[in-house]
Amino acid sequence: MSRTIKQAVVLGLTIVLGSALAGCSLLPREEEALNPPLVKPAQENYTTVNVAKGSIVKSINGSGTFESIQTDVSQFTGQGGRIDKILVKSGDVVKKGDVLVQLILDGLDLKLKEQQLALEKAKYGFQLARNAEEQELKIAQLLLEIEQIKYDRLSEEYSNKQLVAGIDGQVVFAETLKEGDYIEAYQTLVIVADPNNLRIAIRVDNPADIREVEVGVAADITYKQDKVVGKVVQTPSSSPETLNKDLAEKYAKTIYIEVPKQPKNVSIGSMADVKIITQQRDNVLKIPRSGLRSYLGRNFVRVLEDGKRLREVDVETGLTGSTEIEVVQGLTEGQVIVMQ
Repeated sequence: MSRTIKQAVVLGLTIVLGSALAGCSLLPREEEALNPPLVKPAQENYTTVNVAKGSIVKSINGSGTFESIQTDVSQFTGQGGRIDKILVKSGDVVKKGDVLVQLILDGLDLKLKEQQLALEKAKYGFQLARNAEEQELKIAQLLLEIEQIKYDRLSEEYSNKQLVAGIDGQVVFAETLKEGDYIEAYQTLVIVADPNNLRIAIRVDNPADIREVEVGVAADITYKQDKVVGKVVQTPSSSPETLNKDLAEKYAKTIYIEVPKQPKNVSIGSMADVKIITQQRDNVLKIPRSGLRSYLGRNFVRVLEDGKRLREVDVETGLTGSTEIEVVQGLTEGQVIVMQ
């Protein structure tokens, strides 16, 4: 091969190789793979409390209402009638014998006056006949007895048209009626209560709690800034028997508390905070109720050890208070438990 041909071949190869290298430089350059970022594990935060010794109390806490021990319920017992007017309203103060409700008389008041006049005439006739013959005196006496019977019957009928207060006190209920409304016999129209002789009624819906209260136990009462001590005088188990369904239902869920020294400015309907301690144990291990866990009948707690390691521990519980619970077995004083 001549020198000229060799040079031509070398030149051609050089051009081809240069073009190939130039073509490779036009392709995108592959990026290097990045290492995955390092994720710092989240620090778990715990709310903890130490197992401690102390007193634990089980109590009934609630709001009680001051009500009168003595009340007088006004009803027409003989027969009903149509209302003329109700003379009192709730909150009024009345005296024994005051007229509370008046039925329409239909002229009965006039008939009673006329009969009173007839009775007085008969009395006068009897007085005049005292010096008369025996037969005339006997007739005068019979006339007097007849007029007296008529008057007594009209007077009773008239009285049955009125309801009067049986005690001194305050009206705590008055039915809303208007003139002409018909009322039935034994319909409660007015209730008068003695405001000077009060007790507290507290309703408890949980039968298990109310069964633990006994007559005679103390009750702490707070009315505004005043604190006094009362005494339980009636529980569902000691309540009197009654045929009144509503009253029986009330007795079944109500505790009555006597207050020997009443707070200042208290009145019927005033509300007070009541606390009745049913059980108390001292120097026992206790934890917050929110620290106890239960699953399928198992009671346990989570104990934090060395500030980082958790361990489940089965426990036996005792008395349960409103916010704390007694631990009889499974824990020791000072251990750290994790709250739920």
